Amino acid sequence: IIILTGVGCFIGVAANSIEYMIDERERRSRLEKLNMIIGIFFSEVGTGIIKKMSVHDPVIEEIRSVLIVSNNWSDAEFAHARTVLKNHPYDLKSQPELLEDLHAFLMHNKRFLLALLENPQLIEHDSFTPLLQALFHLTEELMARERFTSLPTTDYAHLSGDINRVYRLLLIEWLTYMQYLRQHYPYLFSLAMRQNPFDKNASV
Repeated sequence: IIILTGVGCFIGVAANSIEYMIDERERRSRLEKLNMIIGIFFSEVGTGIIKKMSVHDPVIEEIRSVLIVSNNWSDAEFAHARTVLKNHPYDLKSQPELLEDLHAFLMHNKRFLLALLENPQLIEHDSFTPLLQALFHLTEELMARERFTSLPTTDYAHLSGDINRVYRLLLIEWLTYMQYLRQHYPYLFSLAMRQNPFDKNASV
């Protein structure tokens, strides 16, 4: 009986270990698929929005040097950059030029953004989904206006809030994605470094 009990415990432990390995493999597979989607997002839309918004950031130089990510960065350096971004004073103003530029760009990519929002895998992502929701809300706010000149002050203030929400979430998500690439896909990270929207000397 003792021997049978011992065998039973061994089988139970082995089964739990196998189940854990299968769950872990499936989790890694889902994470890879999610990051592939995030990569497509930055390639198609994200990097372009960063460029359009960052030129209107009155204190962009305070974070530019911190975001010149290199192949030698440690996790501590990514953590420092993330802290800088979280403390950055996001104060973009909803000027007509920026609003018109964002409106045209987001309208052109609306179908792509909507397809991302409808992807069930993104429900599992705690930071990327809020970014998409904020971005889609900004798109709808811009669509709801026929013009971007001579708007009420309250309108400009509201749009500024929407823009800065997207800008903040976007920069933090971009940094997280860069760290993921450095750790798992050096060849993709190499290209991302050469396309860094904060590097004035960036060149493919």
